Amino acid sequence: MSAPASDAILERLMRLHPKAIDLSLDRMRALLERLGHPERRLPPVFHVAGTNGKGSTCATLRAILEASGRKVHVYTSPHLVRFHERIRLAGTLISEDALQILLDECERAAAGMQITFFEITTAAAFLAFARVPADALVLEVGLGGILDATNVVDAPLVSIVTPVGLDHQHFLGDTIEAIAAEKAGIVKPGRPVVAGPQEPAALAVIEAAAIRAGAPLIAWGRDFSAHEEHGRVVFQDLQGVLDLPPPRLAGVHQIANAATAIAALRAQDRFDISDLAIETGLANVSWPARMQRLTYGPLVEDAPEGAEIWLDGGHNPHAAAAIAETLADLEEKRPRPLYMIAGMLNTKDPAGFFVHFRGLARHVSTVGIPGEPNALGAGVLYDAARAAGLKADPAEDIGDALDQITARVSLDDDETPPRILICGSLYLAGRILAQNG
Repeated sequence: MSAPASDAILERLMRLHPKAIDLSLDRMRALLERLGHPERRLPPVFHVAGTNGKGSTCATLRAILEASGRKVHVYTSPHLVRFHERIRLAGTLISEDALQILLDECERAAAGMQITFFEITTAAAFLAFARVPADALVLEVGLGGILDATNVVDAPLVSIVTPVGLDHQHFLGDTIEAIAAEKAGIVKPGRPVVAGPQEPAALAVIEAAAIRAGAPLIAWGRDFSAHEEHGRVVFQDLQGVLDLPPPRLAGVHQIANAATAIAALRAQDRFDISDLAIETGLANVSWPARMQRLTYGPLVEDAPEGAEIWLDGGHNPHAAAAIAETLADLEEKRPRPLYMIAGMLNTKDPAGFFVHFRGLARHVSTVGIPGEPNALGAGVLYDAARAAGLKADPAEDIGDALDQITARVSLDDDETPPRILICGSLYLAGRILAQNG
């Protein structure tokens, strides 16, 4: 099957600004002016920044809003398999024809400009969101916050900051405080701010930004909280207590992500959100490559008989801690030997990632990421895994890694089928989903 025509346009746009990312809003504002300022004609915006949990929080916001009968636009990045995943228009992924038209229009408008790929594609998304009617827009920050291309939105309905951790330090700073300051850049005068679970240093920075902007702050642990109790989730804020089903997304950390979305919905006064809509949204929320169980496809067929295969694109130490906690919880409920397959980019901290699985994983098979020039080699990852105290071996590819696991399961003579985690990068997760059909 031939590639869609939009792929060729996207490839051209990649070459418009080949130098390293230069965070700024000047280019974005200039391009939006040429396009007639679509950012001024958007539906009410839920603007979401943070290091971890952004995508899951966005997915939960969308699920609950749609359960309440609203039409919702969504903008997220990166995509896993196809670029079209980034732009959801009133509940449906953007069509190939619509995407081509928008990209052509933005390419013409950007003639003679130095512009980044993310800026021009975000402008295309804004055009789509301004032209297609919807009740709300869930808008995920790409990188940072204060100078991110999405931060041209002047008055979001709610600003949301999910947990802040160390990631993208070469762009955002090498301390929690510096990164939190970048994320808190989405805070707008007078608009409510919801902060998910934060380290004290990060919360102090977010709180200071909210005070400067005169923005009401609703903070996890102080103004809202949630916990699991007898298989249900108890959510509590200043408005009262909700007894809810657990979110469909796997992992203890997803309770906090869901609670952050609920707190944001309860912080605004544009939409009336019923308890039933919250329950329905939590029961139906979906977000690929976040502790996603693969239950069919070629990879499942090639794995040891009866194996569980889980896929997660988390790629920093904070995400690794959440994944490890989820797997430890699974191990307590349904014991299985854990084997890992990991691939990562060269901008990440593999040793900091792997250390969270010490004492939990029996073995790590390290792989490169197919077609990704910025991926770490399997040998480099192997060294990092060993340095973190894990048994590891490099593998040529995913197939070879599965063969390694099959051989080790046979060697260990363990009658319990293994639990396999494929992890370390959203880019790897995307290749896995494509390879698995």
